[in-house]
Amino acid sequence: MAEPVRVRRLTDHEGHQLQRIVRRGSTSSVRYRRAMMLLASAGGNRVPVIARLVQADEDTVRDVIHRFNEIALACLDPRWAGGRPRLLSPDDEEFVVQTATTRPAKLGQPLTRWSIRKLLAYLRKVHGRVIRIGREALRCLLARRGVTFQRTKTWKESIDPDYDAKLDRIEHALDRFPDRTFAFDEFGPPGIRPTAGSCWARQGRADRLPATYKRTHGVTYFHGCYSIGDDTLWGVNRRRKGTANTLAALKSIRAARPDGAPVYVILDNLFAHNRKRILRWAKNSNVHLCFTPTNASWANPIEAHFGPLRQFTLANSNHPNHPVQTRALHAYLRWRNANARHPEVLAAQRRERARIRSEKGLRRGGRPLQAVA
Repeated sequence: MAEPVRVRRLTDHEGHQLQRIVRRGSTSSVRYRRAMMLLASAGGNRVPVIARLVQADEDTVRDVIHRFNEIALACLDPRWAGGRPRLLSPDDEEFVVQTATTRPAKLGQPLTRWSIRKLLAYLRKVHGRVIRIGREALRCLLARRGVTFQRTKTWKESIDPDYDAKLDRIEHALDRFPDRTFAFDEFGPPGIRPTAGSCWARQGRADRLPATYKRTHGVTYFHGCYSIGDDTLWGVNRRRKGTANTLAALKSIRAARPDGAPVYVILDNLFAHNRKRILRWAKNSNVHLCFTPTNASWANPIEAHFGPLRQFTLANSNHPNHPVQTRALHAYLRWRNANARHPEVLAAQRRERARIRSEKGLRRGGRPLQAVA
């Protein structure tokens, strides 16, 4: 049997970039949907489930995953283009890109950065090469090769000494026990305020939302739980994060599998998640906690499902208070769970339930049940 199509292990930088795109949603629909595919695949979701999540064809999802495994995050920007043959050879293009991404000081230029004009003037003076290109063609070349004018940013990577071990533990649970693996995380804080979004409307007649000056309702946090095997998302709004709220969410996960067999929960390594009270309860309840590495919350499979939650319940909304907002959120969750399941997932659920009933019947001396296809 062929191995299921899945993205390779994400680096810390790739995970943060995909998480940022999915959570913010402030980018092109192509990048947003492709980032959601990759993040969902990294979270252990199979291709049929991902295709249903992003409303795409399964072959499209497989192509995006294969493309990511080949060229990494460059697959977020597909290159659909044609036109006349290029005037520069591939070696010349590579030289231009390498020059543009090199600090001018290293090339003997008294500059801290290039502009298009200064870069073009330098390329025309390079000895041993003839670079015949105009300003607009140079800009298009850099954009086509993924080189854009950006603000300088600071960066950080996970300094967790157990980085690889924690990712291995998460992957082991997703690969070996998908039907008994869950994910938990907090989402928010969603406040009570008009939130800009997008909608279908006649040109120049989009919905208008009022502005606010005083926000007296406070904020809440959505404590979400996601079942990998069932593709089910549920949760509850709380006024704050804390050990008691985390423990209540974990107990709801344990209640979803009341047979007493081991349950695996993937969650962030926050202070409210790893208190002694929670660790003691997890040990007594046969719940195995799989913590994500520090500064690597992208490894939590629930992250890919928080993007649609924000886009379809908070964006383009103007809820008057928290109860109304909570009802809208739960209405979306009910709709999502009723429409997002793939037939293969439902068949796997039926087979798992039949197996459990059969084992219970054998332990009690009864006749085993027939497996449901």
